[in-house]
Amino acid sequence: VFTFNLLKRDCALEFMEQSEVKVEVNATISSTQVSPRDISITLRPGSAASFIVSVKQLERYPVDLYYLVDVSASMQENLDQLKTVGVALSLRMTEHSSDLWLGFGSFVDKPVSPYINVHPSKINNPCSDFEIRCRPAHGFHHVLSMTSNMSEFTRVIKRQRISGNMDTPEGGLDAMLQAAVCQRAVGWRPEAKRLLLLMTDQPSHLALDSRLAGIVVPHDGLCHLEDNVYKGSTRMDHPSLGQLSDKLLENHIYSIFAVEKQQYQWYEELMRLLPGSYLGKLGLFQAPNLIDLVVDAYKHKILQQFFLNSAMVVHHMTNRPCHPYKYTTIPLSTSSAALYKHICFTQVYFNITIGQHSCPDDGKDEDVTVMVRPVGYNESTVVRVRSKCQCTCGPAGQCRDANASPCKQTQNGNNQEERPNYGMIKDSDSNKNCKADGSDVVCSGRGVCECGRCVCEQSRLGAVYGKYCELDDFSCPYEGGLLCGSRGVCVLGQCVCEDGWTGDSCGCPVSTATCQSSNGLLCSGRGKCVCGKCVCDDPQHSGDFCERCPACQSTCQSYWTCVGCHLSHGLTQKEAGQCNHTCAPLVSYMDDVSGRAGVIQFHLFISHLKVNNREKTPSYDPI
Repeated sequence: VFTFNLLKRDCALEFMEQSEVKVEVNATISSTQVSPRDISITLRPGSAASFIVSVKQLERYPVDLYYLVDVSASMQENLDQLKTVGVALSLRMTEHSSDLWLGFGSFVDKPVSPYINVHPSKINNPCSDFEIRCRPAHGFHHVLSMTSNMSEFTRVIKRQRISGNMDTPEGGLDAMLQAAVCQRAVGWRPEAKRLLLLMTDQPSHLALDSRLAGIVVPHDGLCHLEDNVYKGSTRMDHPSLGQLSDKLLENHIYSIFAVEKQQYQWYEELMRLLPGSYLGKLGLFQAPNLIDLVVDAYKHKILQQFFLNSAMVVHHMTNRPCHPYKYTTIPLSTSSAALYKHICFTQVYFNITIGQHSCPDDGKDEDVTVMVRPVGYNESTVVRVRSKCQCTCGPAGQCRDANASPCKQTQNGNNQEERPNYGMIKDSDSNKNCKADGSDVVCSGRGVCECGRCVCEQSRLGAVYGKYCELDDFSCPYEGGLLCGSRGVCVLGQCVCEDGWTGDSCGCPVSTATCQSSNGLLCSGRGKCVCGKCVCDDPQHSGDFCERCPACQSTCQSYWTCVGCHLSHGLTQKEAGQCNHTCAPLVSYMDDVSGRAGVIQFHLFISHLKVNNREKTPSYDPI
């Protein structure tokens, strides 16, 4: 298609840049699990290259298992059950791993208010009210580095004591990140499959929860252990789930959550955001249950997860937030089908496609590195991508002498444009003719000047046109994310609305039917219809039709003070002068001559209310 378009525009084949795609595999680097380990690719914009990566699961792989245990007071019985786990788990795992190492760490919560009681008597012993000696609350305490000595593991567990805190959620995710990134302290082995087991009976705090304690600094994702104690707990917020997920993947760690059934649903939602994680429901944290959970997670979930779900992660190894590359990973069939009940240590193949859809902003060639890694594996495939964006005909992109004019030389010596429909314009004045009056920008910055005429650029938003590319059909107000609310067209930067609509973005109906109240009046006679909605005249009124007024009083209630004043001081204007400051604007006085001679009857008219002077009782008469 591209070649055809270029030929159609009279570009000869010898001047065309041919698409160049190369895939080179470096076979000199050995691998035991992932192959090939190193690939080089050359791409041009609009091109893509595919290659195959195979992943092999080794039998009896070394395993590192780190126990991260919630030691808040409610976990006392569960902590006791761990004392017999080490040796028994080691014996069970010999069927699946030739080398099992264990480590241990504990957590509670951030040791600041309101998560803990900061009374001096409670800081060092949170359980003093129960006459129990507890250890102080802590965000994370690394207790035992990875070891194959199961007796040492059991001895460390027996020395552990519970702690206490105030609120229900704990700091489990905060502690998980430290256990993942503090590799040297924890002692993760490079060649081992890494499992991080979190034991808790409560949900965990999430990012932004620390604002309750006045901690607003986001977590930096780094290790902050000093003397095996997490010192950044009181300075930084809890990590986000995305941050924790990245660190687990970056350090090749599978996470296992052992939680009581009451919290199962909360952690079940969490699993969807943490690749390579496994959730186990335990009725009681008993040693046999824990051992079964770990073995089941390793044998039937972690190993099968890769083969059945085919999890592959692609990392773009540059600091730019946006890059012009796209990745596609398609798992192919394995070399063995018996995967469900019995794990066959076989191979999985992935067809990976890397494409380039554009060039960098500067238009220069670019070298980037992409790392392809199976989830939980410590081997990866490094893909080196060479992006070729520049043409051999130079940075100007011209398929002829760079000094030659793009305009045709005529017999009289004047330079004219090669395209006949653009007319004959002097080449020396071309840029001047492409600038609007008073503007220094060529073609309004939205086109190129070719022989004195603006050739407007194409935009995915719409058409750009005009002598200086100053016009378009998309620079109009939007309504609900749609140009002119999809109820009009954009002409010269203004919306021309369809019949029945008005407004800058065609968002206002011309009809006032939506403002018609049940009594047939617009806005109940108390407002105006603006853009299809009632705007009440008096702020006391509210409602879709200004029909509500909770603060308004009835006619009698609003004037009763005035009536009472006149009844107390007399009804003549002279006698009732004291009432004029409260209701003078509402009162008019008139003489009413009765049928009997010499008797004068006075009437006070307040709105529709009339008070008779003889009987001293109010009566309602229409005016």
